[in-house]
Amino acid sequence: MSLSCAFCNAPLEHTFVDLGTTPLANRYLTEEMLSQPEPTYPLHARICAKCLLVQVEPAVPAEDIFGDYAYFSSYSTSWLEHARRYSEEAIQRFNLGPSSRVIEVASNDGYLLKNFVAAGIPCLGVEPARNIAEAAIKSGVPTEAVFFGKETAKKILAEGGTANLMVANNVLAHVPDINDFVGGFAILLAPDGVISIEVPHILKLIEQTAFDTIYHEHYSYFSFYTLEKIFAAHGLRIFDVAELPSHGGSLRLWVCHDLAHAATPAVEKLRQKEAAAGLQKLEGYRGFDAKVKHICQGFIDFVEQQELMGKQVAAYGAAAKGNTLLNVCNVTPEQIRYVCDLNPAKQGLYLPGSHIPIFSPDKIRETKPDFLVIMPWNLAREITQQMQEITSWGGQFVTAIPSLQMKKAA
Repeated sequence: MSLSCAFCNAPLEHTFVDLGTTPLANRYLTEEMLSQPEPTYPLHARICAKCLLVQVEPAVPAEDIFGDYAYFSSYSTSWLEHARRYSEEAIQRFNLGPSSRVIEVASNDGYLLKNFVAAGIPCLGVEPARNIAEAAIKSGVPTEAVFFGKETAKKILAEGGTANLMVANNVLAHVPDINDFVGGFAILLAPDGVISIEVPHILKLIEQTAFDTIYHEHYSYFSFYTLEKIFAAHGLRIFDVAELPSHGGSLRLWVCHDLAHAATPAVEKLRQKEAAAGLQKLEGYRGFDAKVKHICQGFIDFVEQQELMGKQVAAYGAAAKGNTLLNVCNVTPEQIRYVCDLNPAKQGLYLPGSHIPIFSPDKIRETKPDFLVIMPWNLAREITQQMQEITSWGGQFVTAIPSLQMKKAA
C-alpha cells in the first residue's frame, strides 16, 4: 500500500525510524484487560522527500485516542509554572484585557487558561477529551468538548467572534489532518491577532535520539523549515520563534495573518541553525534508525544485568514516552517491577504492552528499589528532587535517553 504525506500529499518513500509494532502508548489497561488480546499497530516514522515532514501512519482514528484521555497537565508542577510564566508574558506583550478574547485549542484541564480567567480576560478552551474538559469546567474555565478544525472554528466564530490570542501547546503533533487544523486558526484569528504554538522540535529529537517521543498519538514531527511551509499554505506566517527546554526541546511559534506583524531576527536565525544541521535536506535525517538501535541495546543490557544480579528496578512516571521505550526494548514486569505516577487516574492500571503495574509514589518508599528509571527524562531534575530520599538507602536514578546514565539527586 502506498502512503502519501499528510501535508503535501507527496508519496512517502523514505524511513526515518521503524520501531516495529506496539500498542497505543496512552491506552492503559485494567487487570481484567491483561488476559485479553491487546491491539498493536506499526510504529514506522517516514519522511516526505518534498516538504520534509516526518510522520507516522495514522493507524487509529484520533477520536478513538483522544475521546477519553489519561493525561492531565496539572500533575506536573514544572509545567504549571511554565504555563503561569507564559500567561503573564502574553498578557503584557499583547496588551490583553477584559475586551480581549483568548482561545486555547487542546486546553486539557484548564491548567493554562485559568491564569487568563484570574486576570479577568474572557477565554474559551477547546478540548476533545470529555473527561478532561469536564475537569476544566469544574475549575472555572469555559470549555467545549470538541475536536478543532475548520468547522469548529466557524461555529465558535459565529457564537462569539474572533480571538486576539489563540494558543495550541503540544497538540499540532497529535493532529491527523494538519490542513484542516491549521485552516481553523486562519478562520478564527482576529486580523491583528496572534497564534502561539508550542511543538517539539525535531532538531532536538535527532540530537538527543529521543525516539521515545515517537508514538501513535504523535502523527507528525516538525522542523521549523516544514512548519513555515504548512502555515504559509493557509495564509499564515511565523513572525517570531523561541527555543524552549520543555519536552526535551520545543519551539514556541508566534504566528499571524500574513501581513499583520513584522518578523523578528529570531526567525532567520533559526532558519540558519536548521540549515547548518542539515534539516533542509533529506540527507539530514538519515542514520537515526541505527542510533536508536544502539540506545535500545544499552537499556536492554542494563535491565537484564540487574535481573540476573537480583536487583530491584522500578520506574517513575507512567508517561507515553516511557511506553515507547519499554515496548521497543521488550521490557517485562520481571525486569521493571512497577512504575509510580502522581496521577490517580493511572494508579491501579497497567502499562500497555509491558503490563507493568502502576502505583502511587508511596510504593517506592515501601519497597526501596535499587534503581529508579525516570521515564519522562525531560523532567529528570524535577523528579530527582521529589524522590531524593531514595539515596538514603543507596538507590540510584537512571535515565535511558539520550544515553544510559546514573543520576544523583538534584
